[in-house]
Amino acid sequence: MSDQQPNEATHAHTNRLVGESSPYLLQHAHNPVDWYPWGKDALERAKAEDKPILLSIGYSACHWCHVMAHESFENETIAGIMNRHFVSIKVDREERPDIDALYMEATIRMTGGGGWPMTVFLTPDGAPFFAGTYFPPVDRYGAPGFPRLLEAINTWYHDRRADVEEQAQAMRDIYKSSAELTLAVPPELADGHAPIESAILARAANADLATFDPDHGGTRGAPKFPHALGLEFLLRMERRRQLTSDPLKTGMAELSDELLTLVTLTLDKMADGGIHDQIGGGFHRYSTDAVWLTPHFEKMLYDNALLALVYLRAWQVTGKPRYRSVCEDTLDYVLREMSDPSGAFYSAQDADSEGEEGRYYTWTAAEASAALGDHDAALAKLVWDITERGNFEGRNILHFAHTLESAASTLGVAPGVARSSLERARRQLFDARTARVHPGLDDKAITAWNALALRALAEAGQALGREDYSDAARRSADFLTTVMLRDGRLLRTWRAGVAKLDAYLEDYGGLANGLVSVYELTGDTRYISSAQSLADALIERFWDDSVGGFFDTGVDHERLVGRPRELTDNVTPSGTSLACEALLRLAALTGQPMYREKAAHTIYSLLPLAQRSPSSFGRILCALDDLIGPFYEVAIIGRPDDANTRALRAVLNDLWYPRTVIGVGSPGDGAASTVVPLLADRPMLGDRPAAYVCQGFVCQRPVTDPEALAQSLRG
Repeated sequence: MSDQQPNEATHAHTNRLVGESSPYLLQHAHNPVDWYPWGKDALERAKAEDKPILLSIGYSACHWCHVMAHESFENETIAGIMNRHFVSIKVDREERPDIDALYMEATIRMTGGGGWPMTVFLTPDGAPFFAGTYFPPVDRYGAPGFPRLLEAINTWYHDRRADVEEQAQAMRDIYKSSAELTLAVPPELADGHAPIESAILARAANADLATFDPDHGGTRGAPKFPHALGLEFLLRMERRRQLTSDPLKTGMAELSDELLTLVTLTLDKMADGGIHDQIGGGFHRYSTDAVWLTPHFEKMLYDNALLALVYLRAWQVTGKPRYRSVCEDTLDYVLREMSDPSGAFYSAQDADSEGEEGRYYTWTAAEASAALGDHDAALAKLVWDITERGNFEGRNILHFAHTLESAASTLGVAPGVARSSLERARRQLFDARTARVHPGLDDKAITAWNALALRALAEAGQALGREDYSDAARRSADFLTTVMLRDGRLLRTWRAGVAKLDAYLEDYGGLANGLVSVYELTGDTRYISSAQSLADALIERFWDDSVGGFFDTGVDHERLVGRPRELTDNVTPSGTSLACEALLRLAALTGQPMYREKAAHTIYSLLPLAQRSPSSFGRILCALDDLIGPFYEVAIIGRPDDANTRALRAVLNDLWYPRTVIGVGSPGDGAASTVVPLLADRPMLGDRPAAYVCQGFVCQRPVTDPEALAQSLRG
């Protein structure tokens, strides 16, 4: 359970949330508010008593959710107003992304913005008629006090019912139109096989780069989010430009010469900034300023999984050791602090501890001095800018204000000595910090987010030769394909041994992707069989022929006021883009044409939107890159323990080859070739392991020499 507990004044109360497993809902289980979890009991009571629903949506690591809880939901007077006039429902947005998506759309349409905590008022059938986010307990910040708002909404609902119903009906109509919107393929691409010029990718990359801050990287202004999906797409474009074997390389002639400069600037500034935990590794959620210094201090599993993979790609593209180091410190953090013995990964760590945002991560100069030895303090304080004044409410957010080399020069210390000193200082500060009260932990596991971590660990384990990452990937894959699968149906969330809730499109697509990566790591066909089963279920449950695309909820999911369908990539990939990526990778391994057809239809239909707003379609553009090709299928046939087999595998580890899947099999293994047809009829050459580079199952001459394999891939 999260360390964020209700305060002592609320312990006398217990409401219906006490029986829930979500740490966020349990944080409110002792509020004086008569909370319901989402479900038929709350909806039926609202209908029976003709009361509006007050829907409050948030998540456990959300700082302002905690603020509103303390100010309003723990307040007896405010709770009394809520209990008299409303049926109040609490939802964890991470457990129920469908509910969150529907009512976030309403909030944005009604207010012009959105965020959490989200506060939405509904008719008893679930249609929204008024929405907002955080409301203070008294009038301030230009917002009405929550008690005054509650009384006004109650009066409006009962005295001006026609106006309420008119607003609610307008949202019902919007949801209906959205669900019926057909994803049409542009006429010139209607047959699904027409070629697309790779210049489209270059132009999308250039449009994305036009939004970058030339001084600090990332998008201009504040706040600054890492946008890992866009960075991965841009690194793909740089890699496409580098690979001389790419027959579509001419399309990259339009690609900006500034691409790698702006991407590495962004990665360097993030790695140096306060958004990066300089002591414990990993990344906070986003920077509140334009220079990556002051973060919102919560740490999310999805951010760290996605950013670890981006830094891995950057290391593979540039060879800079710093990027490998950041990838490793991020995954080391995940394994150390976000891992359950079952193989699951936890969702988030809170921003707050001891009632203060960032308290765990920040330092006074005196605290730093007490933790550091005399020989290390001067260097550490200079490098990380630890001062008496501080840079965050009298405390210090550690960041690289000076390079190690420049600080060493200033202090007259040899570079090697300085490096050892700084590493010793990091360990000392880490040990001192560990003794503090830790931030709250959201210890539920979400399938989609676990799948992102699974893929990052599998691909980093393979590329970096880190057995601990590879072992963690195997444990995670086994957990997700056993505990999170029940009677062939995938589940969304797990905590303390209990798995529940139907999974969403992003869960199916994300896990299928992760399992392909674990298969490529291990050669174990169990994982590719599971991935294919998920892909088949994904098409059966989420594809709708009438609209030509995927919905986020399955065909037999709980009926809500609308059926959500998120097409854009945000801080996490959309279910649609994850599904497309998984289907294309599986099509290359299995030869199943339906997989490619569904992905191609979806990607082609989104192409006009992605060209207009590339920053909102980072992962779908990666899938478009796969679709345009050339997409390589590499079959490696050899005994796993043979040094020559490992040497061929190493070629694919040392450098990054996007648009590539790897089939791995032992000679004469008919069972493996049944599951992965790419391996069929691919013998070793004599007694030597062989690699086959194929496209559409048409292969080049096999090679046994690692350099020959590298040459066939890079030209």
